Amino acid sequence: MKRWYEESVGLHLTRAARLHRSRAQAILREMGLYPGQETVLQVLLEDDGQPMSTLARELKVRPPTVTKMVTRMAAQGLLVRLASERDARSATVHLTQAGRERATELKQRWKALEQETLAKLDGKDRKRLVKLLSAIEKALAEEPPRRPKTAKTAARSDEESD
Repeated sequence: MKRWYEESVGLHLTRAARLHRSRAQAILREMGLYPGQETVLQVLLEDDGQPMSTLARELKVRPPTVTKMVTRMAAQGLLVRLASERDARSATVHLTQAGRERATELKQRWKALEQETLAKLDGKDRKRLVKLLSAIEKALAEEPPRRPKTAKTAARSDEESD
């Protein structure tokens, strides 16, 4: 008899994400990078010289997170932060030569990981998967609906207000 969760999308999504993340982290470790830095490198490889605020929006993170990432990556010699010529309060982020080389290598390795990840899917299924995952991402990014209180959560809520 099959258990209900063995057919759940969440279970398969979680398993696939865990396996992919494990392979991706191995690549990052080999390259001396930390999780999250790959996205910064790829964004700047495509469009170097981004303002910090634009980079935060592009990465879908808060500005303090970008500041920490950029500071760490600058210390690694991958990026430089330059004061904006138009607004002294803002800065633009640029790849160094070492950062550009690392980003180029990362792009190649990321494409190889993508090929490995999608090896069992044809072109049509790949496109469909991207569409489906984008829809899931969009749905989960929205504010979750309010769930009705159960007896357990109502009791917890009452305890907290005491």
